[in-house]
Amino acid sequence: MSRKSAAGTGTIRKKTITRNGKEYTYWEARYTFGRDPGTGKQIQRSITGKTQKEVSQKLKAATAAIDEGAYTAPSKLTVGQWLDIWTAEYLGGVKPSTVTSYKATVRTHLKPGLGAIRLESLTAHTIQGLYNNLGAQEKGGKSLSAKTIKNVHGVLHKALQQAVANGYIRFNPTDSCVLPRVIKKELQPLDEDQITAFLKAIKGHRLEDLFITTLFTGMREGEVCGLLWDCVDLTKGTITINKQLQLVRNTRGDHQLMPTKNSKGRTITLAPSVVKVLRNTKKAQLENRLRYGECWTDSGFVFTDELGHYLKPQAVRREFKKVVVDIGCPDTRFHDLRHSYAVAALKSGDDIKTVQENLGHATASFTLDIYGHVTEKMKQDSANRMEQFIKAVNA
Repeated sequence: MSRKSAAGTGTIRKKTITRNGKEYTYWEARYTFGRDPGTGKQIQRSITGKTQKEVSQKLKAATAAIDEGAYTAPSKLTVGQWLDIWTAEYLGGVKPSTVTSYKATVRTHLKPGLGAIRLESLTAHTIQGLYNNLGAQEKGGKSLSAKTIKNVHGVLHKALQQAVANGYIRFNPTDSCVLPRVIKKELQPLDEDQITAFLKAIKGHRLEDLFITTLFTGMREGEVCGLLWDCVDLTKGTITINKQLQLVRNTRGDHQLMPTKNSKGRTITLAPSVVKVLRNTKKAQLENRLRYGECWTDSGFVFTDELGHYLKPQAVRREFKKVVVDIGCPDTRFHDLRHSYAVAALKSGDDIKTVQENLGHATASFTLDIYGHVTEKMKQDSANRMEQFIKAVNA
């Protein structure tokens, strides 16, 4: 059974095949797409579907695209095959840690959910179904957060955008997907009383200098653990932050220095008290160097153990958690020291541009977006002070 298509450039027929003793029926359209430049023979393409109507619509779309010169030949690649090619060949300019993250997303979420689908058959509806399922229930009944689903979407979007650029698909189906709303977690910076309690609790702690430097510079965990003496100028009272210490995945806890989050270095002018802390850190290192002799390693890191080895971020996190639990702040994370610095800097009168540069944010608007509640309160306090002034001059 076959018939000529409405456009007159293809045929549609019903087909039945037998596999493993079972009959399967489907519809197929065949159409001509130009001629082979070498042999001059017509190039035949086929489209399949469950119903005649579905195949007819696909045929009309294909022939119309040919007429308009916008036709892209269907790719026989599956989504899984393309994702493997993309991660292997198209991430050359991406940080190694980001490549590892992309591959984990592909392996854990994208290939299990979409891998078997033909690349050219992938639709926004199918992708939306994956996102909805990830948000509803994951392994063991655990759902993924909206932020994680957004990250999954970001990886798939990049991969399919490259497929569009390569001509494997005509458009990116992820463009039509609706992502769950990301609800920002409320910041939990330490207030003045908690900072006072924290500083008292870390007196004499082996990581006291690291904790103080983090609290009063706003450095990220990987940045403070990866700080090198080459980047510290105790005479000028500055530090240059251009690296971070990161765990190398698929290793036994090995770490390496990587570029900072946005790959841009920044220089922070330190408070004199922080300079004094770093001088004490350097003095303690020299004493350990003399004490342990050949057993001591000149790693170049500012914060080390007694033998000069770098400190692993996860170990620093564990020690920090013990301290904040003791002072009654069990939910405080190490990253909240960064937030505490930012809030303290804004309340002390630093302008938003200075705080942005010290934190290493890409734009001041991003900083405002995070700490807008602080600046709003500052504006209200300013209005209250003006009201007191108005009352005073009108008395």
